[in-house]
Amino acid sequence: MSKQLMQSDPGVMMGKPVVRGTRITVEAILRKLSSGEPIEQVLDSHPRLTREAVLAALEYAADAMAHETVHSVGDPEEG
Repeated sequence: MSKQLMQSDPGVMMGKPVVRGTRITVEAILRKLSSGEPIEQVLDSHPRLTREAVLAALEYAADAMAHETVHSVGDPEEG
């Protein structure tokens, strides 16, 4: 069900995945949340978003990462 809330169309935001019916990208949602913005603030900033859509964006991102190739980025302790 939540996957139906996401859409990727070359004619919308250059094909980046967005919340269906908006131009709000999954990337934008992730960046806001990762910077510490609470879901409530994201929803206030984007009245067309719903909590379900934000959670669907997180699920979409998790599913995308599950299919990524893992690359070592090195040990942060090594500098």
